[in-house]
Amino acid sequence: MKASFQFTPQATADIDAIWWFIAEDNPAAADMVEGEIVASCRRLAKHPGMGIKHQDVTPLNVRFWTVSRFPNYVIVYRPETTPLQVVAVLHGKRDLKEILQKR
Repeated sequence: MKASFQFTPQATADIDAIWWFIAEDNPAAADMVEGEIVASCRRLAKHPGMGIKHQDVTPLNVRFWTVSRFPNYVIVYRPETTPLQVVAVLHGKRDLKEILQKR
C-alpha cells in the first residue's frame, strides 16, 4: 500500500513562496529544493513517527522534520491523519511559534 500525503493550502503557499524566492537566483536549485521537500513528505507518509514534537513551539498535535538535503527547511505535519497532512513548510530561522499560532 502506497502511503500518501496532502498539503494544506497554507503549506502549498509556503512551498510556492520558497520556490519563487530561490528561483529569483536559480530556478534549477528551486526545483531541487521543492523535489526534496516532496520526497521528504513521501518518507514521512510511510513513517509518520520520524519527526519530533515541539510542545515548546506549539500545543498542536504536529511533528517537525528537517529536510535532510536542505536543513534550512522544516516540514510541520499531522502524523495521525490519513493521508498525512502537511500543515507548513518553513525556513527554520523564521518564528515557527508565531506562524503556527495563526494556523
